[in-house]
Amino acid sequence: MISSMKCTASSLTSSAFSCRNLSFPRPKLLTLPTIQHSHLCSQRPLHLSSTEAFALVRRRNVTECQAYEADRSRPLEINIDLPAEEAAQRLKIGLYFATWWALNVVFNIYNKKVLNAFPYPWLTSTLSLAAGSLMMLISWATRVAHVPKVNLDFWKALFPVAVAHTIGHVAATVSMSKVAVSFTHIIKSGEPAFSVLVSRFLLGEAFPMPVYLSLLPIIGGCALAAVTELNFNMIGFMGAMISNLAFVFRNIFSKKGMKGMAVSGMNYYACLSMMSLLILTPFAIAVEGPKVWAAGWQTAVSQIGPNFVWWVAAQSVFYHLYNQVSYMSLDQISPLTFSIGNTMKRISVIVSSILIFHTPVQPINALGAAIAILGTFLYSQAKQ
Repeated sequence: MISSMKCTASSLTSSAFSCRNLSFPRPKLLTLPTIQHSHLCSQRPLHLSSTEAFALVRRRNVTECQAYEADRSRPLEINIDLPAEEAAQRLKIGLYFATWWALNVVFNIYNKKVLNAFPYPWLTSTLSLAAGSLMMLISWATRVAHVPKVNLDFWKALFPVAVAHTIGHVAATVSMSKVAVSFTHIIKSGEPAFSVLVSRFLLGEAFPMPVYLSLLPIIGGCALAAVTELNFNMIGFMGAMISNLAFVFRNIFSKKGMKGMAVSGMNYYACLSMMSLLILTPFAIAVEGPKVWAAGWQTAVSQIGPNFVWWVAAQSVFYHLYNQVSYMSLDQISPLTFSIGNTMKRISVIVSSILIFHTPVQPINALGAAIAILGTFLYSQAKQ
């Protein structure tokens, strides 16, 4: 109860406002009109803002009393600048996405150049993970990056993420070694469909009907682009599809693995790269082998020259950087939003790869890609 009293020369008192143990004499009481009991409610706060309605006999030197209790039915007005914080958060995520997409474009260009001259995707994938692991070890040793404090439970939770990441990484590299970069990313634009299906049937998440309807143009556009691809290759197509499924699981497991663990997205991906490297290395040796790698390396260097070594180093470094930034953004968003950003990123990759590698594109093939991208936009709108 907040009350305020303004007193003039004389004072007004009643049974509701009494003074006790005071030395000065009690002032004369003013006669107030009778108020019917039905006009008062003990459950509502009393607010007397004026004494004019009481028709006082003596108007002069009237004490004006005000009593007010906040009405709890009205919301409390507090000026908290939440829109500014939300805008800053959106700007931060936008910068993450822009950097992620730019680094991914550079990686795809150098990765395709390496695979054209050195068609051994298992070793190429291994070198990418090895470069990232080495970069982070140096960063930790020089204190450029904070060394994460992890325990055995962390590595146990990380293991399924590393398995999914390894499968998705190798499958995507195999796909790009067989088909054009643009075709691989057109097929991989169907990742939201895999994300919804996995979330619905394995995680039990329900989605509104517009989300399911938005998957139709995504699937249809990918199918149209596949059947009209001039250089279609089944291994390349299946590699992109397997990569979609594996990366959806990786994103879901990653989001769950980050909960309750004081590990930043950057360090999380560093640990993921190291574990994936340990998983991939024996399989890469078994599938391709050092003898094949040595012969292929000599051929590539003789044809390309010293620039080939730069290509390998660039694709390895940029692979780690773009994934590191993507995991930093995954700290802030949901797996489904991550899939949407990953799909929209492919627009820049598809366009840049077509321009740089002069990939022939038929009108109907471009239509299929446009429909798939439109479906991705509709999907993002339906999710909102």
